[in-house]
Amino acid sequence: MENFLRIIYQEHASNPNTLGILIVEKTQFDRPITDEFDSILLIIVENQEVDWYVKHYEVNGQKVAMHMVSRSILMDWIDTSGYRRAVEWVIYGRKVYDRNEFVMGLKDQLQSFPEEKRTLRKMIDFGKLLKNFSEGKALYEAKEVMDSYSKILNALHYLARLSVIDQGYYPEVTVWNQVKNIDLEVYKLYEKLMDSTEDLEKRIELMLIAMDFVMFHKAASASAHLLNVLRQKDEYWSYASIKALPEIEHYTLDLHAIISYLEEKDIIDMKRVPTKNPDVFQRMYRVKDLC
Repeated sequence: MENFLRIIYQEHASNPNTLGILIVEKTQFDRPITDEFDSILLIIVENQEVDWYVKHYEVNGQKVAMHMVSRSILMDWIDTSGYRRAVEWVIYGRKVYDRNEFVMGLKDQLQSFPEEKRTLRKMIDFGKLLKNFSEGKALYEAKEVMDSYSKILNALHYLARLSVIDQGYYPEVTVWNQVKNIDLEVYKLYEKLMDSTEDLEKRIELMLIAMDFVMFHKAASASAHLLNVLRQKDEYWSYASIKALPEIEHYTLDLHAIISYLEEKDIIDMKRVPTKNPDVFQRMYRVKDLC
């Protein structure tokens, strides 16, 4: 297997467009990091026609997946959690080629998790948390218990990821193993939802109350990215003007849930501005001075 992988990666190592090559072996881990393949070959290039190119091989019954990715798409995955598995491959992969220490620098960055990248990631995951939580609550109130449970479980997963990021780590696919050692309060919520002897409807009711409490205490920190953007001008913003900001493109789809929650929790202020129709007002938003 090693000889076969060497034949493949040596071909790409001679290409000046190649920045780095890593190998991830299934046998190195006790969790499914290689997507059921025996080996992953990750080749990072400066640019290519297709940002992400994948090829599958089989050698002597061993399965190999080669992922050739551009630097830009890989950095986007890292910054926005677009493909979490790739982050694990970079962190745990064995470096076999490294042009100008690109891979070493990338690994160092993933270990340090710079504050500006952490702030964006927290906002992205907080948005997904709020969207799932609000949908789960609405489904619970509509007596759609099973669908509500599914949404609350998703919300809890994003709450767990938020706890991991808060501590300066990139959340991995096996996030609950991380949370167990990082945020016991959130891990206990997961245990209560999964293992409680209460009936499902009661479990959801209790979980909505407990999660709302935890979310509120994380809200200011988790939403710092958006709050800092809104503070750039000392006036009220329309929803359309916020949505149009390039800085928030990675969480635009969850913006309504975020704004609604921050207004509800008195973190941002809302005022009604008259329009040409005396019965119609436009809602405008501004960060409260106390935040």
